[in-house]
Amino acid sequence: MKTRAWIIFGLLALIVALPMALRRKTATTSPHTANDILVILSPHNESIRQEFGEAFAAHWKKSTGRSIYIDWRTPGGTSEIRMVLDAGFKAADETKRDGIGVDVFFGGGEPDFAGLAKKNRLVPLRVFDSHPELFAEGGPIPETFTGERYYAANHVWVGTCMSQFGICYNPDVLRRLKIDPPAKWDDLGAPAYEGTLALADPTKSGSVARTFEVLVQSEMLREISSPGADPQKAKESGWIAGLQLIQRMAANARYFTDSASKIPLDVGQGNAAAGMCIDFYGRSYSNELTTADGAPRVVWIAPIGGTTLSGDPVAVLKGAEHMDVAQSFVEFCLSPQGQTLWLGKPGTPGGPKDRALYRSPIRRDVYTPENLANSTMPKAHPYDDPGNFVYQRELTGASFNTLRQLVKIMCIDSHEEMKAAWRAMREAGMPEDALAVFSDVSIVNYAKAGHGDPILDGPDALKAADRASELGEWFRANYRKAEAMARAKSSTAKTTR
Repeated sequence: MKTRAWIIFGLLALIVALPMALRRKTATTSPHTANDILVILSPHNESIRQEFGEAFAAHWKKSTGRSIYIDWRTPGGTSEIRMVLDAGFKAADETKRDGIGVDVFFGGGEPDFAGLAKKNRLVPLRVFDSHPELFAEGGPIPETFTGERYYAANHVWVGTCMSQFGICYNPDVLRRLKIDPPAKWDDLGAPAYEGTLALADPTKSGSVARTFEVLVQSEMLREISSPGADPQKAKESGWIAGLQLIQRMAANARYFTDSASKIPLDVGQGNAAAGMCIDFYGRSYSNELTTADGAPRVVWIAPIGGTTLSGDPVAVLKGAEHMDVAQSFVEFCLSPQGQTLWLGKPGTPGGPKDRALYRSPIRRDVYTPENLANSTMPKAHPYDDPGNFVYQRELTGASFNTLRQLVKIMCIDSHEEMKAAWRAMREAGMPEDALAVFSDVSIVNYAKAGHGDPILDGPDALKAADRASELGEWFRANYRKAEAMARAKSSTAKTTR
């Protein structure tokens, strides 16, 4: 048992050490000459790591007189980080170690941090005691907003900035396709988008998974709010409508990617007409990719009634070797200096040095006229936006993991069959009988999956794989049947001409 544990721990060390040779050093270039060290595990891009690393190193030097080496560990996105953390803590438990050699987890979706908290892998944050005014009623950081939680009830994680998933599109491509600019998620389900959408894989990102969950929930709320609607029936019909919208969007997709920056880049280059995109990448590429006359090749929008402002947290890991430095880093992230890094223009007072980060700070009081004047988002007032969607956890929260698996099963794993059926139906004029077969999601209706599929979400991996295989074959059979029906319609139409 101990040998196996040491092997796992060794693999963990190898995984987190590989990126070290590629990353840019921050402030102090050698761990051997620095007075202090901080080890941070993060899915954040290089720009964020560079700006926060250098800013914190300067702050640490000024406040303590000591130099610091920041050791960034970047094994990939949050799905890869989850695997690293699971392997590391499992090995630590088996070898009776206090920690895994990492101090801070910085960046990702709230579900990832909530999952770590449930497993008792995070420690209480000092900032709640050192700066209680930040969390007081009516203070700069609310506990919840738009239905999203911005810090843990037991104070083991806290959001540092906010983000939204929305839609990015290329105005020139849409004009060429004679499609009006999208305003809501439902617009991306139109057959005119066939083969032109770029979507993200929810199994690779908690934020993307939450976006698909919110998409389903928005359809449920629309049904529930209909005059005279029966609440229970409306939940069921809204759930079905949400899954069917995901199907239509997926049928229009060129691909599902686990690279957050690929979608706005492809949209800007004209390789996709529109796609699912997180706000800061959309804003960044909108600024960087322009036509000769300065018009943006990428436009980002928050779809009407279809997105929340979710927190992007930071936490200190259990057994952190450099505990005081780690807690100080969290305090720095929530300080005015750390907060203005997110939205400032490079070179402006309090802003980043080299590259704009295009993120929305978590603190309400940062959105001052002075800060916004030096901002990449001068009109940003996220806490005052009347169009914010309010997430209701009781409707779909229990189905979070089930939904991300369903998208993979019915859309990604079955994508070729889905696209072939969609193409055939479009050529046949979208016959209603074929569309009904294509859109049949009764096997995962709200009663069966709306509170989480106990097998897909269960602890038995073999049973979960069998359930996924069963569902996958069911959807593929439906898509093949719908394609055959549509082709028969087309053949009959040609014969009768």
